[in-house]
Amino acid sequence: MLVNFKDILNEAYVNHYAIGSFNGYNYETFKGIIEAGSETKTPVILAFGAKYLKNMSLETAYAISKSLGETSETPICLHLDHCSDLDTVFRAIRAGFGSVMYDGSALPFEENVKNTKLVCDMAHACGVSVEAELGSLAAGEGSHEGMASDVEVYTQPMLAKEFADVTHVDALAVSIGTVHGLYKAKPNIRFDILETINNLLSIPLVLHGGSGVPEKDILLSTAKGIAKINVNTEISVYAVDKTTELLRSKQPHFSEVSLHQVNYVKEIVKKYISFFGQR
Repeated sequence: MLVNFKDILNEAYVNHYAIGSFNGYNYETFKGIIEAGSETKTPVILAFGAKYLKNMSLETAYAISKSLGETSETPICLHLDHCSDLDTVFRAIRAGFGSVMYDGSALPFEENVKNTKLVCDMAHACGVSVEAELGSLAAGEGSHEGMASDVEVYTQPMLAKEFADVTHVDALAVSIGTVHGLYKAKPNIRFDILETINNLLSIPLVLHGGSGVPEKDILLSTAKGIAKINVNTEISVYAVDKTTELLRSKQPHFSEVSLHQVNYVKEIVKKYISFFGQR
């Protein structure tokens, strides 16, 4: 069943665990993510990034998730991920998405606040939740988000409080040392910054760049306010590697390739569900 992400995130925040937000790009990834949630009886966020609009339209993404979600009793939230275009955000709201992420992190602070507040006003009137971002992440290996030139800019706690107070955003993505993509070295996560932000805001916080973060760091982050963790790159890398192995070993029918790929996606999603601390 499709839900608004505010309800499942607030429960996660209060009980110190995280909901996994897994990127889907096609039918196989959508099905793998939703089946993983159903089989583990765990809520999942199905994140459809704005950059994947070349794969399918917003309306198609909603139709697929609605069709697959009707057979599941587990809460599923269809979420527009990393979108800096206001028109696309508003179209996603109209299409039926349960939450949207307006990403104005590259803009000056005042402009990010102004645009995010506009999105929150419209989305909340339609019963849709909003995620925003303050600060920026660097790009790791295999990243399909951002650019190689992106640099880490840590989220400033007092600016985060001002941002949340003015915009009334439902969840805030913070920059504390993670990267988009896979890590080239052991991540150095600034839990001190996270703890300060959490104490000031008291709203669900979001960790982008979840692929490859050690389990102990995941658990510590959920204890300090992280209630949503994004995973993208590892799903893609694993599914492509396994598909390559499959095609080298035999010549399957094209329809069988799709079924295998659903299972590859499920393996990674279940892996992260198992240590996100979800109850």
